[in-house]
Amino acid sequence: MSETRTDQTGIPLIDAEEDFAPTPAVAAARRSLIAHPAFLLLGIVLASLNMRAALAGVSPLMGEIGDHFHLGAATSSLVTTIPLAFMGLGSIVAPRLARRWGTEAALCGALVLLAGGILLRVAPPVAALFVGCALVGTAIALLNVLMPGLVKRDFPDRAAGMTALYSTTLILGATGSAASAVPLENALGGWQGSLASWSLLALIATAVWVPQAVAARRGTPHGAAAAVAKHAAGDGPKLSRSPLAWQVTLLMGTQSLIAYVCIAWMPTVFTDHGMSKGEAGMVYAFYTLVQMAGSFVVPMLAGRMRDQRVLAVAVVAVMTAGVTGLLIAPVAGAWVWATLMGVAQGGMLGLALTLMVLRTRDAHTAARLSGMAQTGGYLLASVGPFAIGAVHQVTGDWTLPIALLLVACAALVFLGLGAGRDRKI
Repeated sequence: MSETRTDQTGIPLIDAEEDFAPTPAVAAARRSLIAHPAFLLLGIVLASLNMRAALAGVSPLMGEIGDHFHLGAATSSLVTTIPLAFMGLGSIVAPRLARRWGTEAALCGALVLLAGGILLRVAPPVAALFVGCALVGTAIALLNVLMPGLVKRDFPDRAAGMTALYSTTLILGATGSAASAVPLENALGGWQGSLASWSLLALIATAVWVPQAVAARRGTPHGAAAAVAKHAAGDGPKLSRSPLAWQVTLLMGTQSLIAYVCIAWMPTVFTDHGMSKGEAGMVYAFYTLVQMAGSFVVPMLAGRMRDQRVLAVAVVAVMTAGVTGLLIAPVAGAWVWATLMGVAQGGMLGLALTLMVLRTRDAHTAARLSGMAQTGGYLLASVGPFAIGAVHQVTGDWTLPIALLLVACAALVFLGLGAGRDRKI
């Protein structure tokens, strides 16, 4: 019997006379590399970078987009509102796609859809802009819903730490997109090139997930875990009858509403009060940057606590202070308000994502709760940018719109006190 030849990594080589048909040893060795935690971690990081970048880069360019298509304030807000609405609607189908095709394949498909939607947004007709926004929102919905279940499934003992990692990476992508939006516009000759450039990041992430999706379908340990979820599809608690599930859902929705109002209108608030466009873009980018501090620290703290109520109230208090400052002296203290709101916003996002894991007993229920929270949550959040834009258009200033954000902060206190209790669904 001839000795099996191996390459430098120890993987058996295939002889040409075997018609390139992999032996079981070859297939197992290759799948083990693809399913390695480090490779999976790389995939999670790259997917997370894409989960807000396509949206955050729009805000600094909102004026140019509106002028190009001759859109009013309320209509311009649809560029942010439409993705949010489809982030809610797309969340409904995400668990079904994962059960049918596997989590890895669904993630891979979402990244392809995201790249297509980003490119469609810059096509000439205004209809393409809105259709592209819908595709972007749907793709992000799939990523949003599938990630908590993936973390619960593959990193059950490090769920809080992994949630902190991907929520922080998510914000890093948003920060890079916001900060580079105007420079890319100048370098690439217009807002279209700036927005389109982020399709490259989605395609890079797709290239990492394709082999993982193929390996999962062929029976890697990750694929086996996905198969178990298929058989468990009909099992589990009735989430629509759980007050705790609704509290997590509304917490996710309310913090998302505040976040996307800021994404849509924060730079405009500053420029309408006399700040230059360049400085307003930098303050907004700084706001997204400091979110990483909250998104990393808060989930880590939450994972070490049995009860997260005090933590939730503390984070909302910081957010309330920032919003109040924005109402009273928007330009004079802009960097301070951006710091307070950014740290708190990142913390609330990280807490909401962590609670989806901590309030459930298994990966299947975590994925279902993630679907419910992000379906209802983003549908609620989609009202925010349009409503705030409409109120601003009617009143002619930003006093009442910002005051409405304080009402949302008050709601977050009560939702945090409910969702933060040490209970399981």
